[in-house]
Amino acid sequence: MTIDNRIEVVLIDDDPHLRQALSQTLDLAGLKILPLAEAKGLAGQLPRDWPGVVVSDIRMPGMDGLELLSELHTQDPELPVLLITGHGDVPLAVQAMRAGAYDFLEKPFASDHLLDSVRRALALRRLVLDNRSLRLALSDRHELSARLVGQSTPMLRLREQIGALAATRADVLILGETGAGKEVVARALHDLSGRRNGPFVAINAGALAESVVESELFGHEPGAFTGAQKRRIGKFEFANGGTLFLDEIESMSLDVQVKLLRLLQERVVERLGGNQQIPLDIRVIAATKEDLRQAADQGRFRADLYYRLNVAPLRIPPLRERGEDALMLFQYFADEASTRHGLPPHELQPAQRALLLRHTWPGNVRELQNAAERFALGLELALDNSAPDGSPGVPVEVVSGGLSEQVENFEKTLIAAELARPHSSVRSLAEALGIPRKTLHDKLRKHGLNFGDSSHGPTDESD
Repeated sequence: MTIDNRIEVVLIDDDPHLRQALSQTLDLAGLKILPLAEAKGLAGQLPRDWPGVVVSDIRMPGMDGLELLSELHTQDPELPVLLITGHGDVPLAVQAMRAGAYDFLEKPFASDHLLDSVRRALALRRLVLDNRSLRLALSDRHELSARLVGQSTPMLRLREQIGALAATRADVLILGETGAGKEVVARALHDLSGRRNGPFVAINAGALAESVVESELFGHEPGAFTGAQKRRIGKFEFANGGTLFLDEIESMSLDVQVKLLRLLQERVVERLGGNQQIPLDIRVIAATKEDLRQAADQGRFRADLYYRLNVAPLRIPPLRERGEDALMLFQYFADEASTRHGLPPHELQPAQRALLLRHTWPGNVRELQNAAERFALGLELALDNSAPDGSPGVPVEVVSGGLSEQVENFEKTLIAAELARPHSSVRSLAEALGIPRKTLHDKLRKHGLNFGDSSHGPTDESD
């Protein structure tokens, strides 16, 4: 049993008459109290951030007040403990204060003395917990910034949303393209929540064969199907007390979606082949790269499950929407890789920085991390500049050499990349590049490029 956070004072005294009298005094003062006849087992019932104080007699059978003080302070050294001593126990009281007691009351004492001491202890406790919360918030903010690198407006907003949702019990739906960092966000939600000491179980539904997905998620009993020789604990049950991250939820069959919806609504799980309903205390974080609303309209995803999951959506911005975050991330991953491989760090050249900013990053952060790894190893920086919609692109390479050579290569890369996008005429291509048509014709000839080779529009030299 855990003591409710609404309890403000735990009062322990083996004398029933004194316990009743002190309880009445505290109760009449408007304090919520829990009177106990013994101290044994109390420490295990108090959460670490319990907002109350303990008032205990020192001389009691079984565990005495000093032993209780030691046990409580092992768990939380800042918990205020007030000890009651008998007449003539001053040396014992001094020992208690040295051991960390907040105050001691020598019998007989006035009710006002007790109330004043308890109220001061409660005020101190509130201050201690407020400071803890502030330190935790600052630590969480620093941890989030280290995990989700970037200072663009979309990333600042995402970190703010994660901070707000982490402390709640709400299930979360993460929306993001491949490689955007959905599992990183899910792990941050778990680590910044009250479930941080519980398990974090990640499973990719798209990587599971249809024949085993139900057994993996819900578990099974012996004999549930051919080959089921012993009981298996499913991922949901294994995550009890923590967080289950379910990636690529769009790949789940409609039958499995029905069971997931029931689990989310009732917080119980039944193993395959079993009848026992096992209660669950879990947070479910689902992730998808698809538009689930559209999938529901097409009959590929249950609409009721979509609405159940879409209560707390988190959208991870693709890297192409994050501006100069790409440079910050690239340098971060490159420095990390250099340290890991024991190599000196490389500095990005201006042309390389420009290409990184120009790149559309269809593979998002995962693609950038791989490119940074190659860069750290001293390999040529080559990027596949495919458009995010999947239209063909051109390989982007950064060559070494003098400034003029790098500028020439950069110019050719920009024009080739724009050629890969849909343009109906040379005029529209020139407008997209921000140069006159005559200048564009000259540069196309210089770099051996031809608008007529583009599969996205006709050759229209006269337009």
